[in-house]
Amino acid sequence: MKRQLVAVMALIGTLASLPAAAQFAKPEDAVKYRKGAYQVMGAHFGRIGAMANGKVPFDAAAAAANAEIVAYMSKLPFAGFVEGTSGTEKGTPKATVWTEKAKFDEGAKKMQDAVAKLATVSKGGTLETVKAAFGAAAETCKGCHDNYRNQ
Repeated sequence: MKRQLVAVMALIGTLASLPAAAQFAKPEDAVKYRKGAYQVMGAHFGRIGAMANGKVPFDAAAAAANAEIVAYMSKLPFAGFVEGTSGTEKGTPKATVWTEKAKFDEGAKKMQDAVAKLATVSKGGTLETVKAAFGAAAETCKGCHDNYRNQ
């Protein structure tokens, strides 16, 4: 577990430094950055979800560690939402990300707040409190996907 955490933190550091270093010379760079951040975030969110859904035994320490990573990662992908990176393929952002930027940013903030609460609740929380916070966070993700991601 410690080895995985070290590897994840190294990846987080790398991802966090990308916007400053590259400033997305090409739209593809922004897409890769955004997808990488979401991939790490999703992997750790999924681990909490497996506990919340009873697929794996609840481990408070693991839930807290994963929630902390999700909360940190939730701040990163939005730097990769630059004009010219929408599309019509499944999983790509709709053009409404830019035409409804204030609403999109509001949704991002709601998600960040919800995963921050999940991280807080996970520290010493019970399965039931983690489950509730996980469900609330998942709803914010779904709301954004429903409105701003091509299905």
